Amino acid sequence: MKDILIITSYYPPEIGAASNRIFHLAKGLQKHKFNVSVITPLPNYPKGEIFNEYKGLFKHTLKENDITINRLWIYASNSKNKLLRLIAMLSYSFSLIWFFIWNKTPNTVIVQSPPLLVAFTSMFFLRSKNRKLILNVSDLWPIAGLELGAIKKNFSYKVLEKIERFNYKHGHLVLGQSEEILSHVTSMFPKKETFLYRNYPDFKILENSQKTTSTKKIKLVYAGLLGVAQGIFKLCQKLDYTHVEFHIYGSGAEQNKITELITVQPNLDIKYHGEISRKELHNVLLRYDVTIIPLLNRIYGSVPSKIFEYARLGLPMIYFGGGEGEKIIEQHHLGWIAKAGDYNNLNAIIAKIDLSEIHKYSRDKIIQTAILNFDFNSQLTLLIDKL
Repeated sequence: MKDILIITSYYPPEIGAASNRIFHLAKGLQKHKFNVSVITPLPNYPKGEIFNEYKGLFKHTLKENDITINRLWIYASNSKNKLLRLIAMLSYSFSLIWFFIWNKTPNTVIVQSPPLLVAFTSMFFLRSKNRKLILNVSDLWPIAGLELGAIKKNFSYKVLEKIERFNYKHGHLVLGQSEEILSHVTSMFPKKETFLYRNYPDFKILENSQKTTSTKKIKLVYAGLLGVAQGIFKLCQKLDYTHVEFHIYGSGAEQNKITELITVQPNLDIKYHGEISRKELHNVLLRYDVTIIPLLNRIYGSVPSKIFEYARLGLPMIYFGGGEGEKIIEQHHLGWIAKAGDYNNLNAIIAKIDLSEIHKYSRDKIIQTAILNFDFNSQLTLLIDKL
């Protein structure tokens, strides 16, 4: 049985795409007879507070589903203050160093990036001739930070670029969730071995029947992180509610602004349902006609994992984020595409969606597409051949 370590900043019970991605990877490797261990911070995302059951702990180790989970101390914060965010990342990096000093590390290690500093700490301290380091890149930082407006192109940006190059250079294998990520890596290191590793979900396909809307309005749903990158607050303000009722599930930085908007402008046909478990959400989503996958700005290298998850549920999508995600929606006939950032175009597309339009995207057809093209186990088998 081969030992393998996964180092990540997100892991259940935390929610979100990053947490789900690493959880499914760890569980998948364990099923293929790997002896899997995970290093992750004490749960704190997305609220930036240590979860109640872990408060006061410096470290917590537990075996879950035959996977050893090592949860390390972190100064938790989701503050907009850049210094506090840096301190949070550094605190976890220091915990990692402490762990590396006192614990034996397997010869195969998968390191999640971003955060860049956490990945750098792992790549720097674990690099060895006898150890295979695999860098799993889900977003391109610092480019993504620049496009989101989170950082500026200054001295700090140049430092982050050097850290990024160091991480790619010392990865024996680089996994990327998009073709754009792999192209970016090979533009720096043409001979670097890469592997396209999409964030495919791994859950049982639910019982499904063709949905028909019960009202004159389309029931549009968004489920996920209510963060700045998703731009749900602005979407609430810009939607034309003549043709649509908008349902929201999730939590995040914009949650309070959204609930306040609903209170101040009750005429807007918005219903906020709060946060529910992922398993419960899968059943709830089948009540709706169409889902929307938005990004406030087009982010190079980003492909929202919701595309693959919703396809497995058979849910037609409106994609409103630009980039590689558009190509996937078009290629596999998963729904409609609105021009990124163009709310007039988005509203025009929604206005044209009716029962006949929805029926064009049969849920059974979408599910079959997901089975054929977005299969987690087939992808994992190809990855294992490279480990």
